[in-house]
Amino acid sequence: MILRTERLSHKYSSNWAIRDINIQIGDAGIIGLLGSNGAGKSTTMNIICGALNQTEGKVFINDIDMGKYPKEAKKEIGFLPQTPPLYTDLTIDEYLVFSAELRKINKHLIRSAVDEAKERCGIQHFSSRLIKNLSGGYRQRVGIAQAIIHKPSLVVLDEPTNGLDPNQLIEARKLIREIAEEHTVLLSSHILSEINILCREIIMIESGRVVFSDSMDAFNNYAQSHALLIRMGNPPPREELMNVPGVSKVEFVTNEQLKIYFEGNADELTERLIATSVSAGWKIKEINPDKGLLDDIFKQLSDKVSR
Repeated sequence: MILRTERLSHKYSSNWAIRDINIQIGDAGIIGLLGSNGAGKSTTMNIICGALNQTEGKVFINDIDMGKYPKEAKKEIGFLPQTPPLYTDLTIDEYLVFSAELRKINKHLIRSAVDEAKERCGIQHFSSRLIKNLSGGYRQRVGIAQAIIHKPSLVVLDEPTNGLDPNQLIEARKLIREIAEEHTVLLSSHILSEINILCREIIMIESGRVVFSDSMDAFNNYAQSHALLIRMGNPPPREELMNVPGVSKVEFVTNEQLKIYFEGNADELTERLIATSVSAGWKIKEINPDKGLLDDIFKQLSDKVSR
């Protein structure tokens, strides 16, 4: 296992921030750590990276016990916190040389390590520029460069796309995918769509506990729809739709598109709506499931765990 945690728990004062977090990651690729703000993601990542000592439990990096052999374990980790740890009065070269020295890279290999990290992150043409003069996207690239400069087995990225504009976001995703070809990447986010785009597996934390851990395909199959998006050529009044068994709420998105909330089986409701549409002349053109909001999915999963 590249990463393994056993009953990882931590409390601040008298309150548990995380409780019994068990994670096993064994392959290269991108694994998503998903949770709402305050769910315990950053606490978990800080403990995994050795920046915070847990109250209970163990962390193993490449089967090295972080508690017993922290220096050896940390050699296998690259970490980009939510706020990149940059010294903005240094140039990119100065900062990356400093990062390489902190990582105890042989002084004869530092230059080549810096050049390789810059090339991989696409920042070699800004080598002598002060970090404070870089855009947010390029600062993020410098932060990722320091995380991979020593070629760790595990790269931990805490909300790496947060605050980036659309162009920077596309570039950051491309860079993260490239890094994942050679490293295992643990990426945290509170945005489900971001995890869905980048990750092959997902670990979901809510209220300090793991409520789901499986592939993205399994998650998408689990995330049941609570509503249907329907486009009609001749939509009826809301009251008429509410008379269809199973319909609990109707919202008009546009004059022709409606969002119909339901209880029960989606397939059965779809058949009823199509049959009624044919007889009543609603002219249904399109029906698609509307995936629940992240909070709704968390509730489903949390309720399942509590049962």
